[in-house]
Amino acid sequence: MPGGVAVIGGSIAGCAAALAAVRGGAEKVTVFERAAGELRVRGTGIGMHKDRFTELAAAGYVDEDMPWAPMNRRLWTVADGSRRGGRAIAVQPFPFRAYAWGTLWSALRERVPAGTDYRPDAVVRGVEQDADGVTVRLGDGGSERFDAVIGADGYRSVVREAMFDDVKPHYAGYVGWRGTSPDTGPCPEFQQDDCHVAVFPGGHCMLYRITVPGGGTRLNWVLYTVPPEVPGFSGDLTSATSLPPGRLSADLTTALRTLVSTHMPPYWAEQILAAPPETTFIQPIYDLEVPRYASGRLLLAGDAATIARPHTGGGSVKALQDAYALEQAWRAGGSWAEITAAYDEGRTALGAQLVALGRRLGHAQVEHTPDWAAMQEADLDAWWAAQNGGSAAGSGFGGTALRRG
Repeated sequence: MPGGVAVIGGSIAGCAAALAAVRGGAEKVTVFERAAGELRVRGTGIGMHKDRFTELAAAGYVDEDMPWAPMNRRLWTVADGSRRGGRAIAVQPFPFRAYAWGTLWSALRERVPAGTDYRPDAVVRGVEQDADGVTVRLGDGGSERFDAVIGADGYRSVVREAMFDDVKPHYAGYVGWRGTSPDTGPCPEFQQDDCHVAVFPGGHCMLYRITVPGGGTRLNWVLYTVPPEVPGFSGDLTSATSLPPGRLSADLTTALRTLVSTHMPPYWAEQILAAPPETTFIQPIYDLEVPRYASGRLLLAGDAATIARPHTGGGSVKALQDAYALEQAWRAGGSWAEITAAYDEGRTALGAQLVALGRRLGHAQVEHTPDWAAMQEADLDAWWAAQNGGSAAGSGFGGTALRRG
């Protein structure tokens, strides 16, 4: 064991899960990815804590050849009169590596062994397990049988639905407006490798540089706020969805750009407004936790298992760590019951911890923001530690330490 394994979803979590299954000894791995185009062109940013990178590199899931940009400091800034970059409330260490989503995916996709059957434009409608295996129902009306199925199909997972039909993503009540802008260089007041958190009443915007496919850098940004009430936007985001480029109404885009012009320091406002409106998109923020990561011959990984709000800085790390835990469980061998139990051990609790951290950070940074302008560095440091259970170290921000088998 194991025999033939299907991975539903071929993005970062899916590629990592496929690699884990091959290393664990799967006889044949098939990946079903619903997207028909190249995932490598996706250019939004991902941060990875440097300690977590070191652990995952030792485990064989990432390496130094994956293009990245350094981040060393995090500056919390607020608009302050004519100061171009705003006033820095606090400066904190921020030992992270910045990746473009598509660049990280490309590197992981190249790691998937050549014998893996990776199928783009392959929609999976559902999965049904029995005592002998799992049937995968495909969008074209066909079906295929596997010994086990890994659900790495994100926040709208059909595998999770088959396991827990009453577990749905919960809308947090706010959104992330995302985009990338041409890199015009650092603000003269700050450093090239700074990560900036520009804060305003009712939210904040995180900005940092990423390397992009084809070379060069862009400024990646995501602005978190409660969506404005404007014509053409219903605000009904309770069912898991997204608003990709082309689906944002002109009124909604105008409202968000006005928010930036009004509340952001001038330099950062100019950078965000330089992004073509048709390339920006909205990511409604959800969270979700499952009773367990494995049931019978069905297993979950990445956002299919746990959706933590992006403020935790550990979403991609957890997906890669899920894959490593899968690999270790399969290497240990035994029956399917033993493999799934070994995988589930610790993953469910860790996922719940990450979800709880994301809720605390979202509550403090978006839902009930402090009077940012009145804060001094000591105030912000104490406020940040409070959101992390009294200590930023060990809170789970940036991901928890990898458990090596």
